[in-house]
Amino acid sequence: MANSVQKQYRLSGLDCVVCAAGIEKDVSKIKGVLSAVVDLAGQTLRTEIGADASLPSVDAAVISAVRLHGPDIQVGGRENETGPKKEPAVKRSKIVFLAAGAAGLLCALFLPLPFWAQLSVYLAAWVLAGGSVLLRAGRNILKGRVFDENFLMCVATAGAFFIGQYPEGVSVMLFYRVGEILEDLAIGRSRRSITALLDIKPDHASIEKDGRLFQVPPESLSIGDIFVVLPGEKVPLDGDVTEGASSLDTSALTGESVPARVQPGSAVYSGSVNGSGLLKIRAAKTFGESTVSKILDLVQNASAKKAPAQLFITKFAKAYTPAVVAAALGLALLPPLLTGASLGLWLNRALIFLVVSCPCALVISIPLSFFGGIGAASRKGILFKGGAYLDALREAKTVVFDKTGTLTKGSFEVASVQSEGMDGRELLQYAAAAENYSTHPIAASIKKAWGKPVDRSSVSDYEETPGKGVRARVNGHIVLAGNRDFLASKGIQPVETQEVDTAVYVAVDGKFAGTLHLSDRLKEDAPGAVSALRALGVRRIALLTGDTQTTARRIADEAGIKEVYAGLLPHQKVETLEKIAYETRGKTVFVGDGINDAPVLARADVGVAMGGLGSDAAIQAADVVLMTDEPSKMADALIIAKRTRANVLQNIAIALIVKAAVMLLGALGFATMWEAVFADVGVTVIAVFNSMRLLQTK
Repeated sequence: MANSVQKQYRLSGLDCVVCAAGIEKDVSKIKGVLSAVVDLAGQTLRTEIGADASLPSVDAAVISAVRLHGPDIQVGGRENETGPKKEPAVKRSKIVFLAAGAAGLLCALFLPLPFWAQLSVYLAAWVLAGGSVLLRAGRNILKGRVFDENFLMCVATAGAFFIGQYPEGVSVMLFYRVGEILEDLAIGRSRRSITALLDIKPDHASIEKDGRLFQVPPESLSIGDIFVVLPGEKVPLDGDVTEGASSLDTSALTGESVPARVQPGSAVYSGSVNGSGLLKIRAAKTFGESTVSKILDLVQNASAKKAPAQLFITKFAKAYTPAVVAAALGLALLPPLLTGASLGLWLNRALIFLVVSCPCALVISIPLSFFGGIGAASRKGILFKGGAYLDALREAKTVVFDKTGTLTKGSFEVASVQSEGMDGRELLQYAAAAENYSTHPIAASIKKAWGKPVDRSSVSDYEETPGKGVRARVNGHIVLAGNRDFLASKGIQPVETQEVDTAVYVAVDGKFAGTLHLSDRLKEDAPGAVSALRALGVRRIALLTGDTQTTARRIADEAGIKEVYAGLLPHQKVETLEKIAYETRGKTVFVGDGINDAPVLARADVGVAMGGLGSDAAIQAADVVLMTDEPSKMADALIIAKRTRANVLQNIAIALIVKAAVMLLGALGFATMWEAVFADVGVTVIAVFNSMRLLQTK
């Protein structure tokens, strides 16, 4: 936005999903802050701040909001930082206090102490083991935020002391803290697995001066600068090789392990790792516009678009905690009041109910499931712009493909030239000159077939009709190049020809001059991709193209697609997609090359861009970017989306079933505090590790 600035904060030590949600909510309310998104995996807070806001005031308010939710969280500005950070180890002080609390419990249990001394040791052990929990609960209560997991644990353990269950009170707090540490370790491992995927930012760029190499920040280079990449180094900026030959490892960008061979004239992308040869490269983009920066920004911003399940569980937790506190209070008081039963007995059952009821497993595991799914997809060169699109894709029942550059290689070749009244080379020259300003793959193929640079001073009055053709004045002659309808609209009737593929008709000075026949080939994995999508439950697969019916039908038959819509202009593609979406249930996905399909990508429920490597248009227009041009990655993306959803449902089922069972057993007197601790801490750890399994998706 023109009237806002983006600012990012580093939140070192943030490992709590509940805290992250609270920080996000409170920072969003700060005056001058337009939006705030917390990324737990990257430990970052991304904000959009109004241009008229005072940045120092916003900074102070942000720090205050963060400290409210986590006094140990360190806040730092990182406007220019990208890439992963080292995960801090579990603080030694946590282990020390935990060990001291455990030692106190053992002393109170096994040493022959008088009652007052034993009680004092139990209290000391309780404070040592749960001091941070007590402090967080007290601080939150003072700030008006009563109902959270810290409050529940404090009430439950203090209540155990009140009814004389001292060992259980200390033990519950002790095991709760052990569970917190295990959760920290599990979340840290998950975060490291995901952020390791982002370890593609080059540390430096090397430039040569007076025969010596100097290392400079990649951000300091400009377009046109020559830099050197030594064997084993990362390419710092997108560019073109000017000297040297080597193999590049692009697996961090594309998920493909096969090295790419490059030589002078080859395009290379930042984040690739040089193999064995020294390369000199001319920068084609600045660092901020290079592929590595765009990929880092995509993955780091993935948490901005939260899935419905993530949004629901955050709201659910806010209502859930007060409700269970009220239920526990009723469980403690109503039976004694109505039946005269023992208050201590029902208070103990209510405390067990409180311990079990903590929503940690639900609140933590669901976001981690989406982190895991996004991470697994990134490993295969599939970038989701958020959990919302990952969740939407698993409902896909209709997939619509573009043809050129999506199902086909998109590298047309002029197969033959059929001229009328002029030499074939002359016809090709006129066509190449007329197409000189077009970016369409067909235009690029015609210019490649001509094989010589076009003198731009010879071309004027250029006009392009999208999806039909071009008109230009070439050396004083009016040249038309396009499809049959384009020439017919200008009053020119092309000579009939037997089309085996794509044809470009050319007219010069109002007279038909000839036809260029071009061919395009289906990608090797396209038929397998279509079959795999059908096997995954996609009921309807269609092909949309601006090409002729003959060509479209041939490509569709080779790919195994029955439904074909050909001869479509860009706006007609949108209309056709809307018609298809209206006729079918489930989500509609459009897969295009991202160059000239932006309207259709935007209209689809999920827009997927093929061949995203280096394509600015693909990254900007789509919801999902496939960093290779393989249609088969579409099936991989759908598999990951379905497994992520299954993982979320598994975590919800594990948490709810175990908690409901132990709550019922506790209310009936069959469960103790030990079972309650497992139902809270144990289930949370199980759910976290279950979420991490997604990173191993194959």
